[in-house]
Amino acid sequence: MAATFSFDITSTIDMQEVDNAINQARKELGQRYDFKGSTATIELDQKENTLTLSAEDAMKLEALWEILTTRLVRRNVPVKNLKRGDVEPASAGSVRQVITLQVGVPTEAAKDIVKYLKDAKLKKVQASIQADQVRIAGKKRDDLQAAIALLRGRDLGIAMQFTNFRD
Repeated sequence: MAATFSFDITSTIDMQEVDNAINQARKELGQRYDFKGSTATIELDQKENTLTLSAEDAMKLEALWEILTTRLVRRNVPVKNLKRGDVEPASAGSVRQVITLQVGVPTEAAKDIVKYLKDAKLKKVQASIQADQVRIAGKKRDDLQAAIALLRGRDLGIAMQFTNFRD
């Protein structure tokens, strides 16, 4: 019986690292001159997987976003998985923005991965969508490694991790 090899494509975020990055960003907020006396805040809702940034105006909100992203990048959190919402007015003339943390491969991205592999004419590789991940299977490891190389070369809008490489 021929062995089949497989691996999973996932897109995860380490929530502890996100929390650490937020704490560092809050600390920097307290030390920066341009945020002295400011009511700028960063709030994390782990149940909803959202971040809420609030500041006095859009310019400070953008500076807050820059502080947060630099801290996230330093902690190896994929910034591709952060989906920024619209800037909306909040109380007392301030503004707020909700940022969604994308955990798992969204259905649209999973369909794009499957379609991309089929269009690439990798005939000996099968892709299947399984909840919030994509499983790639094939009879040869070399075919699977070629699929990984193809997917790494393509930007699908999410940070992909290739896990559970097994036979």
